[in-house]
Amino acid sequence: MKTVKFTVLGEPTGKGRPQTKVMYSEKGFKNKKTGKVRNTLVNNVTPKKTVIYENEVKEVYRLQCDNYRFPDGAMLDMRIIAYYRIPKSQTKRNKELMKKQLLRPTKKPDMDNVVKIIADSLNQIAYRDDTQIVDCQCRKFYSDNPRVEVTIKEVKPDVEEK
Repeated sequence: MKTVKFTVLGEPTGKGRPQTKVMYSEKGFKNKKTGKVRNTLVNNVTPKKTVIYENEVKEVYRLQCDNYRFPDGAMLDMRIIAYYRIPKSQTKRNKELMKKQLLRPTKKPDMDNVVKIIADSLNQIAYRDDTQIVDCQCRKFYSDNPRVEVTIKEVKPDVEEK
């Protein structure tokens, strides 16, 4: 069973919520399917920061994992360790606790948004779709070297023959 590992350097980033953009035109916007004309058009736009980070994850994966793609039917296990920068405002004692991983981040981005941005970035790159991920873990720590470490491995089916 294949296992791939890669590291995205820099502060962990979470998936941003799409922003709704409303456009208005006196001439209107024509729907290509129905032919109807409307004065307003509503568009959901992914935040720029999210797009930039997703592209970075894709490129890092391609470089560090030799463009490996898991089989379409494979069940996958994803492990993510997000290392956040130690805040300069912390006391010396707290900084030491953070370095020893005794004090861990309870700040944004949320763990689920970190998983979402990594998993979505790798759709059609590392696997067909992130629905193939059947097991996932995300852990948050502090470090002087902020980064996100990702491990993806194929999972064997837990089937017992009788």
